[in-house]
Amino acid sequence: MGSEMIGAVGLGLLLVLMILRVPVALTMLIVGTVGFAQVISWGAAISQLKTVPVEVLSNYSFSAVPMFIFMGVLAAHSGMAGKLFQSTRVICGGWKGGLAIAAIGSCGIFSAISGSSLATASTMTRVALPEMERYGYHRGLATGALAAGGTLGIMIPPSIALLIYAILTEQSVGDMFMAGLIPGLLGLVMYAITVSVLMHLKPSLAVAGEPTTWREKFASLSGLLPFFAVFLVMILGIYFGAFTPTEGASVGAFATLLYALAKGMRFKGLWHTVQETLALSAVVFFMLVGADMLGYFISVSRISFTITDVLYGMDLAPIVVVLCILALYFVLGMFMDSIAMLVITVPVVFPIIQALGIDPVWFGIITVLTVELGLMTPPVGMNVFVIKAMAPHVGLGEIFRGVAPFVVSDLLRLALLIVFPVLSTFFLL
Repeated sequence: MGSEMIGAVGLGLLLVLMILRVPVALTMLIVGTVGFAQVISWGAAISQLKTVPVEVLSNYSFSAVPMFIFMGVLAAHSGMAGKLFQSTRVICGGWKGGLAIAAIGSCGIFSAISGSSLATASTMTRVALPEMERYGYHRGLATGALAAGGTLGIMIPPSIALLIYAILTEQSVGDMFMAGLIPGLLGLVMYAITVSVLMHLKPSLAVAGEPTTWREKFASLSGLLPFFAVFLVMILGIYFGAFTPTEGASVGAFATLLYALAKGMRFKGLWHTVQETLALSAVVFFMLVGADMLGYFISVSRISFTITDVLYGMDLAPIVVVLCILALYFVLGMFMDSIAMLVITVPVVFPIIQALGIDPVWFGIITVLTVELGLMTPPVGMNVFVIKAMAPHVGLGEIFRGVAPFVVSDLLRLALLIVFPVLSTFFLL
């Protein structure tokens, strides 16, 4: 059996094991190790199995991952999230659907120091959903807005997904973060417009919030300051070269820790924060070890080069190839976790992108946005299930129906980014 055929069989086995609900990280590790052994030798595979975990865990760039997770967990446990929502709801006071828009805005701002969609969705659901239900919001709209708002965490920098894509493809992390800024903010604006359109089409979905004065709106900005301060320190520091993205993650984590301690966080709360950070980081790093082993197998099997040759033989335009890859991501997103999808597929598709001369930064942005859609679409829709866990009294179908208009909004945003690549590369010109 040729190496390409072994590669194809390995990818098929990968899908079968995931369908059988074998943990994604373990699946990649098994397929990568066995496949590498079949192409090269078992001795070489065992040698790789010994060195890959060391390479991943000692990779300096990956140290940013637990720092970003630590920031998000600190913000959730220190009361920052609650104050954030109270501030945004005052700013949106009196607007039709104002609480839903406030929830989306809070998700966008919270994601600026969280980097995780699931953390954003779970934290803001705990804070905002009871308030929206108290004011008589339709449960589909309330949960749909939170599920959509949570996905902003995968795009607005600092983003763990953009960080992992950058490391897997050897792109500049700073460039990926800057490229994600406009698409992320565009998503926030388009979600708010979606709520406004829904209110226009069906006013019974929500009621106007309590009106607030301009003085109250300006005063409430104080609740946003900690987030903007941490965000600006990191982004401006990275943009102007004061520190690297990895160092920026540490700076942001330290600033968030100082705020949490100043607001009364004690040893018990800090210990729980560290425990949660370690648990989440372990999951991510296990995936990265598995992805690295799988990447070595894909490389030696040359399956990605075979796929590239087939596409060249079909004489397809580069944009058609990109659209086909995005369609694959959209389908996979219905069944797989976003980070798992990236670490499994990027080693396969990125050589194709390089061979076609496509801008890897632009491709990374539209890829992550397509992956983001998978967080809202059935049957998996991780953000939807997170919200279902936080609000068991709301039906799963009701949440999926509520999030459908926001999926349409994201498809429009994806189309804009494909037609106008400058939206992703503006800060890199």
